[in-house]
Amino acid sequence: MIRRPQLPRSSCIATALLLASMPTGELVAQGGPSAPGLDRAGMDTAVKPGDDFFDFANGTWLKTTEIPADKSGTGAGSMLADRTDQGVAELIQSAAKGHASGGSELRKIGDYYTAFMDTAGIEAAGMKPLQPALDSVAAIRDRKDLARVLGSGLRADVDALNNTNFYTGNLLGLWIAQDLKDPSHYSPFLLQGGLGMPDRSYYTDPGAGMDSTRAAYQAHVARMLSLAHMQGAEARAASIVGLETKMARAHWTREQSGDVSKANNHWKRSEFQSKAPGLDWDAYFSAAHLAKPQVFQIWQPSAVTGLSGLVASEPLETWKDYLTFHAIQSHAAVLPAAFGQQSFAFFGTTLSGATQQRDRWKRAVNATNNGLEFAVGKLYAEKYFPAAEKARAKAMVANLIAAFGHRIDHLDWMAPATKTQAKAKLAVLKVGVGYPDKWPGYDGLEVKRGDAYGNAERAALFQYREEIAKLGRPVDRSEWVMTPQTVNAVNLPVMNAMNFPAAILNPPFFDPKRPASMDYGAMGAIIGHEISHSFDNQGALFDARGRLHNWWTPADFKHFEASAQQLVKQYSSYKPFPDLAINGQQTLGENIADLAGLAVSLDAYHRSLHGRAAPKVGGFTGDQQFFVSFAQGWRSKLRDPVLRNRILTDGHAPGQYRAYTVRNLDPWYAAFDVQRGQKLYLAPAERVRVW
Repeated sequence: MIRRPQLPRSSCIATALLLASMPTGELVAQGGPSAPGLDRAGMDTAVKPGDDFFDFANGTWLKTTEIPADKSGTGAGSMLADRTDQGVAELIQSAAKGHASGGSELRKIGDYYTAFMDTAGIEAAGMKPLQPALDSVAAIRDRKDLARVLGSGLRADVDALNNTNFYTGNLLGLWIAQDLKDPSHYSPFLLQGGLGMPDRSYYTDPGAGMDSTRAAYQAHVARMLSLAHMQGAEARAASIVGLETKMARAHWTREQSGDVSKANNHWKRSEFQSKAPGLDWDAYFSAAHLAKPQVFQIWQPSAVTGLSGLVASEPLETWKDYLTFHAIQSHAAVLPAAFGQQSFAFFGTTLSGATQQRDRWKRAVNATNNGLEFAVGKLYAEKYFPAAEKARAKAMVANLIAAFGHRIDHLDWMAPATKTQAKAKLAVLKVGVGYPDKWPGYDGLEVKRGDAYGNAERAALFQYREEIAKLGRPVDRSEWVMTPQTVNAVNLPVMNAMNFPAAILNPPFFDPKRPASMDYGAMGAIIGHEISHSFDNQGALFDARGRLHNWWTPADFKHFEASAQQLVKQYSSYKPFPDLAINGQQTLGENIADLAGLAVSLDAYHRSLHGRAAPKVGGFTGDQQFFVSFAQGWRSKLRDPVLRNRILTDGHAPGQYRAYTVRNLDPWYAAFDVQRGQKLYLAPAERVRVW
């Protein structure tokens, strides 16, 4: 449930699963009975479930848990993510110590990691690896040169798709995906980009907090330039932040970017100069190796027009300073330590609240994962994802899809014609479990043991070329956009496909040692969430082929939208801070998916019982186990700066409020005897029912 402008794809776990805490296996509460798979000790049973279900399930854990110094938060996924990283690290470190043949994927993995860990070599190299990039910027003499440099930096990064600021330091971002009108072929999508901070709101929103963040960012820019021995760093930093502020004003908001109906804009190559004057588009596309495509999809057209205009209107020297800073910033991890430390001081501490940088080996694992994603994933899947667990996960997916179909059949408000279309879409849903059917290769990627900077550059360029090579090929619906070692899950409505990586199919979400009720409450709700993304406020606009086509009857869609607006109102009433509420519209798609996913998973769990009574565990009924597992799956604790960041920029509500999804389900009231007058109580007519 991780996440770009809200493109027609949703990764849904990240916000909460960045976080962590539940051990696995049987947990014995001190002073209480054992409950396999439930953290009874972390609960606060003095809290009535109907007053605060999140605190009921997690209250003691919240009071006693400290966020690690190198993290911006902790919670239900962090221990799993840490455990996954440790396992991946062992695989990578083993590869680094081994003697695999030159050019093999195993050798590349080992060499990539070793190069990143070679801090002495990185310090000795200093700024030399970056010098060619700085020289190319310094050589800019006119706007055509500027367009060439901007184009040469264009990259396609599917993991960045959840950011409205698509790719830091690049004017635009590229996404290669099925065309929204004709899903039989891939199309190049261009998106707004270029900002150094997470979102336009950091540049445009009023308030003392934002003012101080902007001041800290400008100081950070100046410090990075000073570390690179640039003269006049403070004045240059002011110009750079001034330029980014103008770029931010051209950007679409999160809500605007989330409206897919406004994103289906096809521009012919010949139209760019008139629709977005300022940038030399021929020079830009040529440098970006995009000379062949004659039609592009433009997600935020007015933003592209605005950004292009700034290329012409802003001083050339300001653009050169901007490109210089971002060349430094984007490579901070593979430059001398002072650059990484300064980058952490702003992005890690100021923006996220962490007080300690992660250990180098952890950063090396992350870098190797990014550079050789599926090569590492192949090792991980072979080692840590047994066939029995893949089969168990596939069976759960099949049961949930069947439950969703049954739910469609019995919707009393949906017309037969809409039901037929919905069932047709469900029937061809492509589900990937654990790892891809065929593994991407890395034959064309050169990795050198003593060249951390070069490895990062070559890996990014290799991935970019792999993406643009899709243009002209048939669409591959089996394609994975997440690696097996990613603790996350994703739905791609354009392809009508889902990925459930091996790493998320582990305790505390998926555990063969505990009752099915708990797996359905945790992992089942995640799977149901992803299925329902094909039918949320964005996914519902795509038909079975992935074509942007409203297949609903007008009356049905009106009913659906009315229910969605109920959910918008519900979530907009939650205020994590006195001055900052959740944006119910921004988080709508994820909230619909949470609600539908939980309801469908409960149905699927009941189906799995085949009429038998659910066994009690630790005094909890089957439904109670289900709901508590769901709430403990969203347990999280975030530092205030990162919590504010997520409220402003994330399409997901914070974990606490996702746990409140239960208040819309009638069986939750029955399971915990929730009564009128309790804080989470909703009258039956006020409970949102979407699917």
